[in-house]
Amino acid sequence: MTRVDFHFNAPDKLHYGCRLLRKIHRAGQRAVVYAPPVEIAALDTGLWTLSPLDFIPHVAATDPLATVTPILLCSEPVDTPHHEVLVNLAPQTPSFFSRFERVIEVVTQRDEDRAAARERWRFYKERGYPLAGFDLAGAEGSA
Repeated sequence: MTRVDFHFNAPDKLHYGCRLLRKIHRAGQRAVVYAPPVEIAALDTGLWTLSPLDFIPHVAATDPLATVTPILLCSEPVDTPHHEVLVNLAPQTPSFFSRFERVIEVVTQRDEDRAAARERWRFYKERGYPLAGFDLAGAEGSA
């Protein structure tokens, strides 16, 4: 069954997402990121510019290189070759989340983001998915 982790109080969703993906990649895991198109474009740029010493290989989930690339970006539900980690930066629950071993929900301190996260938490809880919450405020948003 899919494990769902909520990372609360991210100071900046996209920057935290980039750092989280770097950590996932360094751990040898593969991930799919789900977010609105504008955020996917910003995340793509952020992954290229996060650090001059880091290379975080990523492509669109529909790219022909998706099968050999560890980080995939998508803004629509698609069938992906990876099913390890799904990072959700969107305000809604991805319809394809149950294909993954783990879902990481990134939540900022903005009221509308927190309200949407509460709805997603309820959604997962009502269906019996194992949930965990991690408050990034005390950890200074570390990833």
